Amino acid sequence: MHLGFILNCEKMSFEHISPVVALYFVFYGVTAMAALIAAVYLLWCRGNAFAADITPPVRLRHWAASFFAATVLSHVWWFIFYSSSYTILSAAHVLMAGFDCVTLMITIAGTLLAMLQDRKRPVWPVFVGMVPFVALCMLLLVSPSVMLLRIAIIYMLSVYALFTVYMVFASRQYGRWLRDNYADLENKMVWLSQVVIIGIMLMFILYAFDDGNVFTSYITAATELVFFVLLLWRVETLPQLVDMSSEQEKTIPVSEKSPHKGTDIQTESATLLTPTINCSNIEQLLAEHCVATQLYLQHDLTLLQLAKAIGSNRTYLGQFFSSQGTTYNAYINDLRIRHFVHCYHEAVKNNRPVTAQQLAKESGYRSYSTFSLAFKQRMGQSVTVWMRDVDR
Repeated sequence: MHLGFILNCEKMSFEHISPVVALYFVFYGVTAMAALIAAVYLLWCRGNAFAADITPPVRLRHWAASFFAATVLSHVWWFIFYSSSYTILSAAHVLMAGFDCVTLMITIAGTLLAMLQDRKRPVWPVFVGMVPFVALCMLLLVSPSVMLLRIAIIYMLSVYALFTVYMVFASRQYGRWLRDNYADLENKMVWLSQVVIIGIMLMFILYAFDDGNVFTSYITAATELVFFVLLLWRVETLPQLVDMSSEQEKTIPVSEKSPHKGTDIQTESATLLTPTINCSNIEQLLAEHCVATQLYLQHDLTLLQLAKAIGSNRTYLGQFFSSQGTTYNAYINDLRIRHFVHCYHEAVKNNRPVTAQQLAKESGYRSYSTFSLAFKQRMGQSVTVWMRDVDR
């Protein structure tokens, strides 16, 4: 990350800095300070300043802190470099630009991959992808050439593009995993990661092809600052999810009398089970231990918890939903929407005033926006229109 609009200067004289350049230095320093504060906060602050009730993944916090730290170093050494002397394709320039690209690419890749919690995705392929770029930088040290520099820039853009494509597919896979295992998806989706990687690529393009225009440099710095805030917010609002793959799948003796609305699932006296239940058995068990007990109203109910409640296991129950052409998330949302509809009809029948927000919360939703979207998908119209039709 370099000082774009002073690239045409062979040497910078601080006695003749224009107000525009001076203001840019201030803005440049603000972005560096913002990154430093973010890095320190993520490494040493135990609380969550954005969402006190959310505990983000430790791995994600560490990767994000390393990205912010790499950004701070980038700002510092480019400032020192251009404050002393500037020579395009010099050894110092090639070394710093190369180290800059490698560290930022690896740390942002690690951060984005850590957001996907369905499995631990390795970062080593990104290291491997950086090897040809490092080789190009070594060639530039031996034989400086504008052509080699352009090839290096194009290669880095190709790496960013390939990683973006991978993140699109990985995020879609992660979304399917969430719908198969979680009833509540609030703050769990990572669509924002696509915005992050596209933002990074955009900034790289701006920096790589900066022609010294003051306006472009200001836009780039402003984009960078907004991106820092956005990334920090996403890291801190993404909750640590249960590792479904490593948790033992056990069953629990379920009493028909003990479960009731809003209760937590008990885990005592768990015993391993080899599933031999057919579809009709699963439907009956769901009716007895999920529908009849209104277990679906429990916030953050997972597929694993439901499987334990009915005496099955996560894999087998997941296969059941798949065989029915649905997902666990769709199944729970269907029950919750039915509950909402029933409660609203009862309220109208008894002339009891209620609000959609109140009933949505009673139907198992923490977020009204999530309920509103689920209702429209299930009923084919907005909850407001539906309630108006019922009231007629």
